[in-house]
Amino acid sequence: MTIDERLDSARLALKYGLGLAAFPAGLDKFFDLLAHWEGYVSPLVRAALPVGPTTFMHVVGIIEMAVGLAILTRWTAAATYVAMVWLVLIAANLVTTGRYFDVAVRDGPMAIAAYALARLTEVSAAASRVAEGRRLGAAA
Repeated sequence: MTIDERLDSARLALKYGLGLAAFPAGLDKFFDLLAHWEGYVSPLVRAALPVGPTTFMHVVGIIEMAVGLAILTRWTAAATYVAMVWLVLIAANLVTTGRYFDVAVRDGPMAIAAYALARLTEVSAAASRVAEGRRLGAAA
């Protein structure tokens, strides 16, 4: 296994791990099987919302499902930057609740993992373009 294959295996592990985690978490915003999601909305955010917390969490769920699917497609890099910012905002929201510090601490490293996936995806795409250029040059 070359170093490129080892890096690509790390990229794929992050891609499938983050993509497959985001989709069911988003879907559960409609069913509350994993958690009572409205409880995670801080009083500060709740006061600023133009809609109720249930509607807000449904919108959050749709965004999370879309980001999860996008991570699993050709839009991995862009989607993981969105996921990174999203996770930082979630952690900040959780800290302002005065509870759920354990989840906030978990979301920080997940944001870092999303950043790492974005960068690995960009490097992988650039390497693929260089390799394709070499193949085309050799064929000419």
